[in-house]
Amino acid sequence: MTIRLKLVDSLTAADLAEDPVWKYTNRDGADELFVSAVTDLPVKNLSGLVIGAKAHLANGSETWALFGNVDSKNPRYTKHFLALSVERKGQWFHLARYHDFDYAERGPEALSRFLGLAVDDVFPISFDLRRYVEGYPAALVGSVLKEPQERLSRAQLIKMAVP
Repeated sequence: MTIRLKLVDSLTAADLAEDPVWKYTNRDGADELFVSAVTDLPVKNLSGLVIGAKAHLANGSETWALFGNVDSKNPRYTKHFLALSVERKGQWFHLARYHDFDYAERGPEALSRFLGLAVDDVFPISFDLRRYVEGYPAALVGSVLKEPQERLSRAQLIKMAVP
C-alpha cells in the first residue's frame, strides 16, 4: 500500500478530487505541514484532519476549498474556528477569521480580490462535509459569512478552544 504524503500547501484540486480527506502526519523527519491521504471514509473524528471539498460562492459558482478546525459534534465551535482555504488557478488563499491577528490582510475583502469578485459575489460561502465525516449536520453543513452573526471575546474564544 502506497502512502500519499504531501505538503498541505501543495495539495491540488486533483489531489482533493481523488482523496478529499488528509491527515497531518508526525512522521520522523517529516515537516509538521505534511499530510497523508485518508482513504477509509467517512471518518468519525476530524481531529488533525483537513477536508477538500467544493465550496459554493454567493454568485452560484463553486471552487475547491480546504476545510480544517471542524468539530463534527459542535456547530458553534466550527462556526468560530473553521479554517478555510480557497483555491484559484493552483494557488491557495487562507481566509482569516474575525479574531485572527491578520484579519485586515486576509479577511473577506482580500479573499474577494484573490478571486477577482465582489465581496457580495463571494459571501456567504456554503459547504457540506457530511459525505466525508460522521457527525451532526449542523456542524458539517454551513456557511462562512462576510460578517459573523456572533463575535466572541478573546476570553470566550479561549474558553471554547480549551475546554
